[in-house]
Amino acid sequence: MTAPQFPGVALTAEQWQLVEALGSSLTPEQAHWISGYFAGFGSALSRGNKTVALSPDVRISPAAAQTEPTHSRTLTILHISETGNSTELATRLAASATKQGLNPVLISAADYKIRKLKDEQDLLIITSTHGEGDPPQTGMEFFEFVESRKAPALPGLRYAILALGDMSYEHFCGAGKRLDERFEVLGAKRLRPRVDCDVDYEEPAAAWSTDILKLLAAERTATAPAPASVSTTATGISQQTNDATYSKRNPFPATVIDSITLSGRGSTRETRHIEISLADSGLVYEPGDALGIVAHNDPAVVEALLKALDMDSGAPVTVKGQSATLHEALSESFEITTATLRFLDHWGELTGTSDIFTAKDSTERASFLHDNHIIDIIRAYPLKGLDPQRFIDGLRPLQPRLYSIASSLAACPDEAHITVAPVRYQLHEEMRSGVASGHLADRAIADSVLPVYIQNNPHFRLPASDEPIIMIGAGTGIAPYRAFMQEREANGGGRSWLFFGERNFRADFLYQTEWQEWLKNGVLTKMEVAFSRDTAEKIYVQHRIREHAHDVYAWLEEGAYIYLCGDAARMAPDVHDTLVTVIEEQASVQREEAEEYLRDLQRDGRYQRDVY
Repeated sequence: MTAPQFPGVALTAEQWQLVEALGSSLTPEQAHWISGYFAGFGSALSRGNKTVALSPDVRISPAAAQTEPTHSRTLTILHISETGNSTELATRLAASATKQGLNPVLISAADYKIRKLKDEQDLLIITSTHGEGDPPQTGMEFFEFVESRKAPALPGLRYAILALGDMSYEHFCGAGKRLDERFEVLGAKRLRPRVDCDVDYEEPAAAWSTDILKLLAAERTATAPAPASVSTTATGISQQTNDATYSKRNPFPATVIDSITLSGRGSTRETRHIEISLADSGLVYEPGDALGIVAHNDPAVVEALLKALDMDSGAPVTVKGQSATLHEALSESFEITTATLRFLDHWGELTGTSDIFTAKDSTERASFLHDNHIIDIIRAYPLKGLDPQRFIDGLRPLQPRLYSIASSLAACPDEAHITVAPVRYQLHEEMRSGVASGHLADRAIADSVLPVYIQNNPHFRLPASDEPIIMIGAGTGIAPYRAFMQEREANGGGRSWLFFGERNFRADFLYQTEWQEWLKNGVLTKMEVAFSRDTAEKIYVQHRIREHAHDVYAWLEEGAYIYLCGDAARMAPDVHDTLVTVIEEQASVQREEAEEYLRDLQRDGRYQRDVY
């Protein structure tokens, strides 16, 4: 192919092919951005700057790229995310900041070079909280450094923190609070007070963004003239979405292809394999990604709640500025099972029983919320004649749930498979179910429709080449490994080793025939299983790892990637401790050195965890 020629410009055929390939993949917004970037790039080269680099972390507005740098302060936006919410907010914040000519660096904590912290000037952090006040996995190293004695004094740093959390947990926004307190100790100055957000974070997040950008844009205007083409009016985080793209805000109405029971006769728990069509959605994913499910509440729970409240299902209410019936709102828009501190305060105020709840200490309140759903509290402290709008004003938005994708597009085009173990338990002599897992197990039948979206998980990925992999999982934690094997079967790959645990061999060996076939044809190199209820002494995956300590360490020394997927409360810590022990014993090093060995693997992307 001959490259088009323009006056003063000579591109080789190979360069023109690259330009065409890039151009065909860009949105209008991306094309606008990159035109400005290369204008600035060319200007820098013309000035003799040979060190210009295309950094994926830097976001520069087109106008800013074409102007000389000012003496304004540097700005970094750091996101620490578990399910993608912090990343999404940070990305939108960076886009808004760029429009103000602030030239932020947007980066994940997983990719952040912690030694750069001492050189930061303005730092905006958006972090979620995992479990009981812990940071997300992507931020573990950052937190360890900041909270250690190695952390530097930060008198020149200004910062602001947006903390995302869930008020149903005792340590609400614990990760954000920890960072805020630590930065203060290190001498940093708050740009604005920390903002803590519950699961309905959109409005407070937008307000925080607007406030911060207004402050920084005003300072920039005062210190240096802004480029004429850059607006100096802070707009905060845009809450608009591209209707042409399916996402968390605009999920795709997917059709269920099939729902199959995986667990066998006599199993003590139910596990299902669900296949979902993504045809005509344009949605794509990689092995390791998750499928977001926008579930609806159980119709039986909705009816029971309406009965307890003595309210008309057709009563008109307003949800996010839109009219709906009470039945629609309770079915599709609000969390109506798990009670939170916010609901407890709200119901106490409505019923005049606040003193009963406030008399409890934090432990007693947490225990009360654990033992009582919303309907149980309403039954215990009834109130008749309540306006429906006042009732729903105390409820939280119903949140999507994420499920690891158990398929590869290379093997299952236009499909996403998930593995679901429905949560079921008795409370107050009634059988209760998890909102999403119950919906998937009981009502996601063939040809029914589920609103879905793809949640990328860039920190749980197969190696780019043929390095060996060690996969460790229990129960439904096997799901992403099925995707890994389908991908490697279709496209090739190196050695692979599975450690899998469940309760019983006969009833709970999930995808048994597939694993045996992969082992037979060599896609899977080795497989160790642990079925805890089949022996007098319970055997778990960590025991199998200890049994094969020599080979596990040998694989690691040969460049293997190690993956851990499953329960964050028990399995993940036990497996991590076992890996430390294996390294300690096999390498004949101190435990601290073994811990550092695993941290190095994690920094290099060779120790990846997806725990929940």
